Amino acid sequence: MVEAVDKPQRRVRHGMVKERARILVVGGGYVGMYTALRLQRKLGRELRRGEVEITVVTPDPYMTYQPFLPEAAAGSISPRHVVVPLRRVLVHCRVLVGEVTALDHGKRTAHLTTLATQEEGTGPDQIEYDELVLAPGSVARTLPVPGLADHGIGFKTVEEAIGLRNHVIEQMDIASSTRDLDVRDAALTFVFVGGGYAGVEALAELEDMARYASRSYHNVEPDDMKWILVEASDRILPEVGEELGRYTLTELRRRNIDVRLTTRLESCADRIAVLSDGARFPTRTVVWTAGVRPHPLIAATDFPRTDRGRLKCTARLTIEGVTHAWAAGDAAAVPDVTAEPGTVTAPNAQHALRQARVLGDNIVHALRGEELQTYAHTSVGAVASLGLHKGVAQIRGRRLKGYPAWFMHRAYHLSRVPTFNRKARVLAEWTLSGLFKREIVSLGSLEHPRAEFERAAGGKPSTDPKGSS
Repeated sequence: MVEAVDKPQRRVRHGMVKERARILVVGGGYVGMYTALRLQRKLGRELRRGEVEITVVTPDPYMTYQPFLPEAAAGSISPRHVVVPLRRVLVHCRVLVGEVTALDHGKRTAHLTTLATQEEGTGPDQIEYDELVLAPGSVARTLPVPGLADHGIGFKTVEEAIGLRNHVIEQMDIASSTRDLDVRDAALTFVFVGGGYAGVEALAELEDMARYASRSYHNVEPDDMKWILVEASDRILPEVGEELGRYTLTELRRRNIDVRLTTRLESCADRIAVLSDGARFPTRTVVWTAGVRPHPLIAATDFPRTDRGRLKCTARLTIEGVTHAWAAGDAAAVPDVTAEPGTVTAPNAQHALRQARVLGDNIVHALRGEELQTYAHTSVGAVASLGLHKGVAQIRGRRLKGYPAWFMHRAYHLSRVPTFNRKARVLAEWTLSGLFKREIVSLGSLEHPRAEFERAAGGKPSTDPKGSS
């Protein structure tokens, strides 16, 4: 499907641009990286001739492949294989590590802070652009739950995934060495809030990992641990359908995981998880995976937004009512032309990857004065891991459970990992992990690498993850 678009002032004719086109991509996640990669491929000659410039501004110099976070937390895959270095992939783009703090689209100017501006103590830098791609993604959607900010753990970044793995193993170490039964009970109680992909997969993988790790402890048994999943609705994993959702619920409960539906976390102050059904669990672990919301940058712009804070977009991935501005992914409410009128695409990786391809193509079409494509994608299904060799999948109407679903989960996500090099590394690591036992070790000291040296030097140990005092 295609729709006509007004001819832009700057365009490519016969592979050449009349003026230099400056494309600014805000965000280095799924949409940001794949859009820049698409542009890099489609405009290769123009980039080499200096007729087009692509700048990517991102807080981190890598893209995190989030579907692999549960496996990274469980130790099934190395953290370095969960991320894709942007500079290695976007070799013809300018990558700036920083954050856009404000946009003046009327003047085609973005204000950003970088590591250099922070070090120099100067004000934000400015960068001019002709075409803007807004793809900052999303952040965790938190609620004003007492104690959540102090004790809650997120599960959206590779740092959080590895930190959670270290934390779980450290709790097992505490339980193994303490004589205080209350401390032991709290250390071995793990509460996860949110029954979507992130919550279910993270809990299932970590429970599987902790069950395996308990073999190395002389006084910690799998039944000593309490795993609790709290979900506000009446079902879990709605993405895989009602039947597979019920199967997942049954399988989790068969593993002695306490799944509480139509229940909310009301407080986790004083390290006590208080639920809306009246239950109270002393715990040192509360993992929050209860949804996401658009990045705060979106609210700081004057672009049109929906009631939920997402950018109002057209099916061509332009921002509604705005010229030379594009958006996709979690922060964009893109009309779903395959569903009922008024429906927008869900904020998930499947849509983000496909929208990025269309978005990159449409920017090229706009520069060349060609017609734009309409984004239309019907989901082929959903897959979810429930631990090693366990999973659920719904592919083109077919339902898979257990090992076949787990295998399909890995095969699908491996096919979506960018670059052959990254695919080969992930596949090699999976192969080796199948031949050898898991490595169960906590490296929590990595979060404070200078702490030991600061103690030796007589200073106060730093709480800064980077080790600065």
